[in-house]
Amino acid sequence: MSAPPPAPPSLEILRQEIDAIDEQVHRLLMARGDIIDRLIKVKQTQEVGSAFRPAREADMMRRLVQRHRGILPLDTVESIWRVIISTFTYVQAPFSVHADISPGESAMRDSARFHFGFTVPYVAHFSALAAVEAVAGSKGDLALVSAVSSRNPWWLALEPQGTPKIIARLPFIERADHPAALPVFVVSRTADSARVTEVEMWSVRVSGWNAETARALSPLAEIVAVPDTAFDGAALLVSLAPDRLPRIKSALIEAGASVRSTALVGSHATRYTVPPNGIALS
Repeated sequence: MSAPPPAPPSLEILRQEIDAIDEQVHRLLMARGDIIDRLIKVKQTQEVGSAFRPAREADMMRRLVQRHRGILPLDTVESIWRVIISTFTYVQAPFSVHADISPGESAMRDSARFHFGFTVPYVAHFSALAAVEAVAGSKGDLALVSAVSSRNPWWLALEPQGTPKIIARLPFIERADHPAALPVFVVSRTADSARVTEVEMWSVRVSGWNAETARALSPLAEIVAVPDTAFDGAALLVSLAPDRLPRIKSALIEAGASVRSTALVGSHATRYTVPPNGIALS
């Protein structure tokens, strides 16, 4: 006669296991803090924005998605990791988040809190240009501006040498039901070695901009366009893969427009999409 199956563990035992895990998580966070403290002394980054590592952060978030399993929602895991990363970055080099709330205050605030938590100071502005100018006058602050629309060509302020640049596009992990789904660009100063250049951001000024020209470009790149009535043209913010700018210029000329100027105003990681089936796509 076979032996009866073992009795399931009691609730008390399971709760003790949870308490032990919670203590381990806390101790690991404190150990991470100790390493950051040593890192500060080595890098001496307290006064500049060089603590930002957009390439490293994007890689960390991709690896998080790839290894995640179980009943804990991905939203929760992503938010926890974002707060950990941002808070420890803040400890290394204090900064504020300047947000353009013109696309909608609640959506922008949700994005800022989801990605940077509550420890990092949040400063609201009524235009993208005001947020960018605040970052330009700071040592290491960030600006959050809409990545899909604009009332003014704020990216022109990023053209000169030595100005802040676009360093990231949030959310890092895109999905239809994301709790902070508003697409935003992050503008800041960061070390060249810390940038990720999978997608380049170009400021392109054109003459002869019209609906036909817009249709010619739409299959080639993502574009934010602001009309420039003085030149019968537009200021464009173009997202494209490296070495694709000549193709954009050719398409504009073929559509009857002329290119007045171009300037590289930043870069960011390739968008990382998680479809409904939960399998990550990059």
